[in-house]
Amino acid sequence: MSISPITALYLHQELAHERIRTLHREAAEERLAGRIRSVQRARRQAERASRRLSSALARM
Repeated sequence: MSISPITALYLHQELAHERIRTLHREAAEERLAGRIRSVQRARRQAERASRRLSSALARM
């Protein structure tokens, strides 16, 4: 059993489109993960700054 050239072309195009969709989805996930890491880093920095400020005010 063999498939027609048109069917083969269609299947190839569908595979290519699926791969493109997957790459777009993965890129979006990576962007989201990057933003999450950035927010976490900013939160840690703010917490450290708050502790330093509290410590400085306690020394006054």
